[in-house]
Amino acid sequence: MIETLQPYYYYFVAVHIVFVISWMAGLFYILSLFIYHTEANDKPEPEKSILVNQFTKMEATLWKIIATPAMIITVLAGVSMLTLHPMLLQMPWMHVKLGFVVGLLVYHFICQNIVKQLKRGEFKLSSFQLRLWRELATIFMIAIVFIVILKSAINWIYGLIGIMGVAMAIMIAVKLYKNYRLKNKLKE
Repeated sequence: MIETLQPYYYYFVAVHIVFVISWMAGLFYILSLFIYHTEANDKPEPEKSILVNQFTKMEATLWKIIATPAMIITVLAGVSMLTLHPMLLQMPWMHVKLGFVVGLLVYHFICQNIVKQLKRGEFKLSSFQLRLWRELATIFMIAIVFIVILKSAINWIYGLIGIMGVAMAIMIAVKLYKNYRLKNKLKE
């Protein structure tokens, strides 16, 4: 039976990859919109109202038309792949990958909550905090890609050190960028 389903497996792999890319693009872009939306609050009127209204529309459109559908199709394609090849669930690397995927799904729904908060005019996170939050998606993406590519070659100690190193480098880069922006703002 699996032999007859085998050709379809690769279609699901292709769909999975395309929609993972779309989902990640949606997550990265929505966080940029959150940052710009938050920073628009510092603008004088009427610029503030115009920008806030525009960002609210852009966030809703991106979330409803790109990010959430891409997430759903990614998950459905992934479940289809596991259904066609259930032996993947016996591989330790798949358990680790699925753990990170669950983390990414939680991240997605937290972002959905932020979309709703910003629509109501609630700004609970600063633009700096949102920049750090955006980088968490990068860490999830890097971890998942390396786990899928390396599979059984995962060395837990080196992998953990590597992910922590990437996280630290990203945080330092965000902090340097914040300082750079503050310096340029003071020059104006």
